[in-house]
Amino acid sequence: MTTAAKLRALLANENEVVVCPGVYDGFTARLALNAGFKTLYMTGAGTTMSCLGIADLGVATMNDMRDNASMIANIDPTIPLIADADTGYGGPLMVSRTVASYISAGVAAMHIEDQVVNKRCGHLRNKELVPLPEFVSRIRAADLKRNELGRDIVIIARTDALADHGYDEAVLRLHAAVDVGADVVFLEGVRNVEDAKRVCKEFGKKGVPCLFNCVPGGVSPVLSVKEAKECGYRLVITPTLALGAVFESVGKAYKELLENGNTKGNGVAVRDLFDSCGLKEATEFDVKAGGKLYQNGI
Repeated sequence: MTTAAKLRALLANENEVVVCPGVYDGFTARLALNAGFKTLYMTGAGTTMSCLGIADLGVATMNDMRDNASMIANIDPTIPLIADADTGYGGPLMVSRTVASYISAGVAAMHIEDQVVNKRCGHLRNKELVPLPEFVSRIRAADLKRNELGRDIVIIARTDALADHGYDEAVLRLHAAVDVGADVVFLEGVRNVEDAKRVCKEFGKKGVPCLFNCVPGGVSPVLSVKEAKECGYRLVITPTLALGAVFESVGKAYKELLENGNTKGNGVAVRDLFDSCGLKEATEFDVKAGGKLYQNGI
């Protein structure tokens, strides 16, 4: 079973919410897998900040995002990875190339939005959108390409219209996206529980799952998984969860090193770090295959 098929099966279970921790590199992906998560989400903001050291302002290219997604997806190719695909990175031909690249990378699902190519994080102000027909063409191109390839990938349609154009326009855009092939809808920047419940009910009539983007400190309410489920959401992503933890803990450690010369950190042993990234499994595999390098241990 492909990871896209696995994700579809998870979404088909109406009694469960698919929870995807936000990861942005190999280490955070490993930590999420070690914790027991069965799906992962590659955050575009996290990818841009960790790989490029730049805020989420649409600077990352398709190749930047694809390469990071490929690395994460192949740490454990059995685990579905949902990956940010921003705007699809251009017109229909570029969206087509993005879809093919993400499928080849092992991505199970991707979300494509209706901002202009020079986009910004969905929780920042003054976002500029493309006209509805252009957004529809992006989603149609994604659907056409997966069908042309005979390969599956779950298409998530995201709209940022709510902030400046209102609920009705946002829902209109999502319905139009579903009509041309979107499998899941993503109303970015939901500002209250009422609209959260409203959009889930609206698309629940069509049997289309809704995604909730949980961003503490952003414009949306911070819902627990239980609360998101009560609203009707079937999929929850937490793109900044790891970023916030790293921002606080690593920032503190670096400050203590600079100001106090403290080199102890939190005392985690280097072997524990390596073990979290598959040291035992890698060395055992090498020995099992006949390698000599690790046969006496490491």
